[in-house]
Amino acid sequence: MPTATTSRIELKDFHLATRIGTYAPSDTVPDYHALDLTLWINPDLVLIAQDGMAHVFDYDPLVVEIERLAADGLYDTQERLMTRIVQACAAYPAIQALEMALRKFPVRVGSGSLGVRLAVDGAQLQRMRDTALRA
Repeated sequence: MPTATTSRIELKDFHLATRIGTYAPSDTVPDYHALDLTLWINPDLVLIAQDGMAHVFDYDPLVVEIERLAADGLYDTQERLMTRIVQACAAYPAIQALEMALRKFPVRVGSGSLGVRLAVDGAQLQRMRDTALRA
């Protein structure tokens, strides 16, 4: 992740209304999936001279988009939903890098969590932005 002065926006334990995976009648079906998302942004969007939304990164539209993606039908895998969330993040040039974890609860009979963690640097985000522009 960035090594110079940085700032982060952190979304933790965000319960998503999503359906991921298919389960047999004897399988443990997750009660919920939780998202942790850390966005690296320019410190100039945090160290502001005056108060006001025009001076900061407005994360609310991204949160709404994540909720929409999560509810967008049945996913076979956590990885596909994560990919779509990264693509949504790439649409915001202010996001320089990100880390994400998506976990399901429980894994077996009321116990444990199981998840996937992903880190995406600025170069990868830029490749995704470039690909979206060519599409």
